[in-house]
Amino acid sequence: MNPEEKDTDCIFCKIASGEIPSALLYEDEDVVVFPDINPLTPVHLLVIPRKHITSLADMADEDTPIVGKMTRVANQVAREQGISENGYRLTINSGADAGQVVFHLHMHLMGGRHLAWKH
Repeated sequence: MNPEEKDTDCIFCKIASGEIPSALLYEDEDVVVFPDINPLTPVHLLVIPRKHITSLADMADEDTPIVGKMTRVANQVAREQGISENGYRLTINSGADAGQVVFHLHMHLMGGRHLAWKH
């Protein structure tokens, strides 16, 4: 898929293009951040590339810079949301068995409370 194109059936592509309205907390030419509709923590945001990349496992070598930029933007938004100092979790689920529900690469930025890790 051409980087300028979107997957016409992808809800995240529609949010990134403005076709589906969302409360964007950050946007630039490459990355968009918006609240998760089913938050698991007081702050639960999604960081997505505008370019449709199905999953982390499907990214091409040329997509590496966008994942780095997504991480940098997540750090910036975490500071803006006041969760940076106490800590936050940044998660990418890649594939159905990992819990990926929307097949457009995205990071979950979660914080605002203690996040215990269960084994």
